[in-house]
Order: sequence, then C-alpha cells, then structure tokens
Amino acid sequence: MAWLLLIAGIAVLAHTAPFPFLLDLTDRTVWRMPRTQPPTIYLTFDDGPNPRATPELLDVLQKHGVRATFFIIDKYLTAETAPIVRRTFEEGHAVALHTHTRALMFYRPARVSTTLQEAAARIEVMTGRAPCRAFRPHAGQRSITMLGGAGGAGYKVVGVGWMLWDFNFFRKKTAAALAPRLARKASSGGIVVIHDGHHQDPRADRRYAIETVDALIPMLKARGFQFGTICP
Repeated sequence: MAWLLLIAGIAVLAHTAPFPFLLDLTDRTVWRMPRTQPPTIYLTFDDGPNPRATPELLDVLQKHGVRATFFIIDKYLTAETAPIVRRTFEEGHAVALHTHTRALMFYRPARVSTTLQEAAARIEVMTGRAPCRAFRPHAGQRSITMLGGAGGAGYKVVGVGWMLWDFNFFRKKTAAALAPRLARKASSGGIVVIHDGHHQDPRADRRYAIETVDALIPMLKARGFQFGTICP
C-alpha cells in the first residue's frame, strides 16, 4: 500500500509542482530557454495588466532598454487596460497568456484549447495584436489534460527557473531582498518571474516589483547578461 501511495503521490506531483518534474520532459513545456553566449536572461511578468503598476514597469524597462514577456490574465483585459497591453506590444515586449485560476487543470483537453484560443482572439480584437503562443498556468500548476490541450492549440506551457521567482520566505517583498538573490541565481537561459499584478486583485500595489526590476537589470547587465523574450 505504501508503494502505491508513493507512486500516486509522484504522479500528482509530476504535474502540479511549480518546477519541472518527471513528465515535464516533453516538448510541450519550457522551463529554461537555450543557453547562449553572451548569456541571455528572460524577464517575465505575471497577473497583469495592472493599471496601477504595469505602466510604471513599462517605464522602467524602457529606461533600461530591455524587452520582457508579459503573461496576462484574460479577465483583466478591459477598456481601461487594453491601451496598456497595446503599449506593451508597441514597445517590443512579448504578450502571452496566463490565468487567475487552477480550474484549467481539470478541463478536458478540448476545453483547454478553446479557452486559450478564445483569450488570444479577445486580446487581438482589443489591442490589434495577437499574443504569442505561450501559456503559464496559475502558480505553475498543470495536469496531463492541460498539457494536451495547450499543445493541441499550439501553445508551450512556460515555467520558471529554480529560485528565480519573487518570493521572500513569508517576509515583505522588497527590492533590497529580491534583486540581489535573483541576480545571483541567474544563469544563461534562465526564466525569471515577477508579479506586476495579483490573481485576485486587478489593482494590487506592486511597488516592490517596479523597484526590484529597476535594481535587478543593472545587476544582470553587470554580469554580462542580455535580455530576451520567450517568443518573438
């Protein structure tokens, strides 16, 4: 019985852990981009567009001459935030799909495909530009059916590099705590995730994210990194 429980636990963890695990060794998931020389790092942002934070974040990226990838939540795309997403495209950033819920883990593959396609079509209608074919599930949690549905619609499921996300061990998130750690852990092909929004609050205060990016980019440049987007 213990062995059966262990096998079942591993099977569940393989697709719900917020890091690569066993069955992610397929061409449907991306946890690291190719290594390059000079080294390239990939800044990504989740849970926007946030009318309070995303414009300031775009200002910081523009100041430093850096492109990034924004994984946006469909329900946060409104008449108010569509111009922000339009600006994101215009300034050379990639826009991809995100979600505020784990529900997609339990959808059948066809429904996952339809959900992603409908979100992409809505972005194109409201901004005049289509998002790239990348999708990051909520909290990095995924399932076999989600991977099948995303892959069937032509989307890569994108994760994040180990220790390259904006957590601070239950303490307040600050640039002073986050930027040095992210810079230290960065390596060529690494995918960094910082949250410019919140999955439950469309106008969340994300001052820490703006300040972290402003501090992090010079640190990464000092280590010789260039910056890329997950998809063109």
